[in-house]
Amino acid sequence: HHRMFLEPQEKKRSMRALIVKQAKKTCSCTPAKVKDYIFSFFPVLQWLPKYKLREYLLGDVMSGVIVGVLLVPQSIAYSLLAGQEPIYGLYTSFFASIIYFIFGTSRHISVGIFGVICLMVGQVVDREIQRAGYDLEPAALSVLTDTAAYVNATVSPANRTSQELLCDKSCYAIRVGATMTFIAGVYQVAMGFFQVGFVSVYLSDSLLSGFVTGASFTILTSQAKYLLGLSIPRSNGVGSVITTWINIFRNIHKTNICDLITSFLCFLVLIPTKELNEHFKSRLKAPVPVELFVVVAATLASHFGKLRETYGSSVAGRIPTGFLPPRPPDWNLIPNVAWDAIPIAIIGFAITVSLSEMFAKKHGYSVKANQEMYAIGFCNIIPSFFHCFTTSAALAKTLVKESTGCRTQVSGMVTSLVILLVLLVIAPLFYSLQKCVLAVITIVNLRGALRKFKDLPKMWHLSRVDTVIWLVTMAASALISTEIGLLVGVCFSMLCVIFRTQRPEAPLLGWVAESETYESLSAYKNLQTKPGIMVFRFEAPLYYINKECFKSTLYKQTGVNPVWVKAAKKKAAKRMLREKEVDSAGNQTNISMDFVSEPLGFHTIVIDCCAVQFLDTAGIRTLKEVCKDYREIDVQVLLAQCNPSVRSSLIRGEFFKEGEDHLLFHSVHQAVDFA
Repeated sequence: HHRMFLEPQEKKRSMRALIVKQAKKTCSCTPAKVKDYIFSFFPVLQWLPKYKLREYLLGDVMSGVIVGVLLVPQSIAYSLLAGQEPIYGLYTSFFASIIYFIFGTSRHISVGIFGVICLMVGQVVDREIQRAGYDLEPAALSVLTDTAAYVNATVSPANRTSQELLCDKSCYAIRVGATMTFIAGVYQVAMGFFQVGFVSVYLSDSLLSGFVTGASFTILTSQAKYLLGLSIPRSNGVGSVITTWINIFRNIHKTNICDLITSFLCFLVLIPTKELNEHFKSRLKAPVPVELFVVVAATLASHFGKLRETYGSSVAGRIPTGFLPPRPPDWNLIPNVAWDAIPIAIIGFAITVSLSEMFAKKHGYSVKANQEMYAIGFCNIIPSFFHCFTTSAALAKTLVKESTGCRTQVSGMVTSLVILLVLLVIAPLFYSLQKCVLAVITIVNLRGALRKFKDLPKMWHLSRVDTVIWLVTMAASALISTEIGLLVGVCFSMLCVIFRTQRPEAPLLGWVAESETYESLSAYKNLQTKPGIMVFRFEAPLYYINKECFKSTLYKQTGVNPVWVKAAKKKAAKRMLREKEVDSAGNQTNISMDFVSEPLGFHTIVIDCCAVQFLDTAGIRTLKEVCKDYREIDVQVLLAQCNPSVRSSLIRGEFFKEGEDHLLFHSVHQAVDFA
C-alpha cells in the first residue's frame, strides 16, 4: 500500500481579520459600487431602458387594462372584507401597482389586495373598533366619511378634541388598517435588510405547483356564488372551501337565472377563444383580448337590458371618486397592532415570493427574494400614508395578467392608470357590469393551474416524493387555507428530506471486472467480490438521526452483528468454565468450542464514504463504536473516498489512533488492494 500525501491548504481563522475584511468591503464606496447598489435597489432602472416597445407594449397594455377592470369590483369586495370603505380598496390597488413597478423583480405578478390578508386585517380592525367603543353596525357610505377623513388630515394638533369627534367608525377603521400596514411593511423591509430571503430556497417546484393548484380551488370556490347569482356570506379561515360549497348547495334554489345564463354564455365565448389563443400563440404578436370584448359587451347588455332592475342581477354598483390628503399612521396604535402585523408580514412575503419564483421559472428568468421583500415592504409602508391597507401578490389576478399577454411590469402601470381613471372619471360606467362576468374571467384563467393534474402520472414516474409533496400541499391549501397550506407544504417537504436521510440506500458493492469501479450488487449483475472483503456504501450524511440506521443496515448487509458475536463468545466461555469446574467434559464443551471458533467469512469491511456529506459528533462516535466492535472480533474496518469535510471531522474527533491515519483511503479500489 503506497500512501498518497495531500498537503492541506492553509486556512486563516482569524476572526478579527475576517471582520475587518468584511467591514472594508461593506463600507467601501466607489462609483461602480454605488451604481450597482442603486440598480439593484431600483430594478426598474435595469429593465426599463431595454424595454422592447413593439414586442411588449400591446401585451402589457391589454393585460394591464383587463387586470384593472377586474380589480375594480374585487377591490370593493375585499375592502369590505378588511372592514374598510370601498374607496380604500381602490387606493390600495392603485398605489401598490406603482410602487411594485419601481422596486419589484418579477415581471408577471400582480401586487394588490389579497383575500387572506384582507381577512386578517379585518379581524384586527373589528377588534380595535370594539375596543375604541364604536358601534359594530355596518357603516354606510356617506359624505361624512370623506369630510371626517379630510379634516383629520388637515386639522392642527392644538384642536385635538374636535379632531377626535369628527373621526367616525370608517375613519378609525382605516387608521387602524393603515397603522398595521405600516408596521407589516417595516417588518418586511427588515427581513430584506437582514437577508432573510434565503428561506425561498425551501419552496421547491413541486411545493409551489401544489400551492398554486390548491389556492386555485379556493379562488374557484369563492367565485362560484357569482356564477349563480347567490347572495351568501363569504367564508374564510380554515375549511372555507367546504363551508362555501355547503352554503351554495343550501341556497341553490335561489339561483338567479339571468346570472346563470350570462355565465354560461361567457364560458361559451371565453374557453374556445382562449384555447385558440394558446394554439396559435406562436403566430400571434399578442393574444386576442377576448376578456376585454366580453367585459364591454356584457356591460352594454346589462345597461340597456336593465338586467339589475328586471332580473335582480348582481352588478358592480356605484364607486365613489377622488383622493384624500395623505396622513401618517397613528403612532399610538402601534403597540396594539404590532404583534398582529407579524403573521400578516410573513404570509404576505411568502405568497409574493412563491408566486414570483413560480412565474420566473415558467418564463425563464430569475427573481431576488430579498429584493422582493423590499418591494412588498415598500408597497405597504408608502401607501399606509395614503389611506391604504396591507397588500401582497394576488394569485387570481397574476394568472389573469400572465395569460392575457403580460411581458413586464409596465402592465402594472397600465393597471394603475385604469384604476386612476375609475377613481377620477369613469366610475359610473362600471355600475352595470355584472359580477358573474368577472367571476367567469377569473375561473377561465385558472385552467393552467388546474391542468397540473394531468402531469401527475409523469411526476409520479419521475419522483414519488415530489408527487406526495405536491398532493399534500395542494390538499392543505384547498381544504384548510392557503396560508396554512403553504406552511404545511414547507414543513412536509423538510420532513421528506429528513426521512430520506433517515432511511437511505445502503448497498454492498461489487467490483466491475477490468476496472477500478465498484457498484451496487443489488442494482447490477455480473459484479465480482474479493474473498474475505465486504464493501459497504452509506448514501447519506451520518448524523444523530440516522446513526442507528447506519449500524443496523451495516450489520444486516454483512450478516454479522459484532455485539451478538461478542456476547455469544462470552456466553460460550462461561459455559466452558462452568463445565470445567464440575469436571464434566464431553460433547457440550466441544460444541461450544466449535461455535466460538466458527469463521465469519470475511476479515475486512471497506466503508465507501463518497455519499457521506458530513459527520456530526454522534456520527463520529458511531464510526468509532463500529470499528471498535468489529476489531474485537478480528475484523478491520477501512474508510474510503471521504471528502475533506469528513476527513477533517474524523481528525478533530480523534477517530484515528496515533499512526493509524494511513487507514484512510482515497478510493475503494485502493482500500480493497490494501486489505
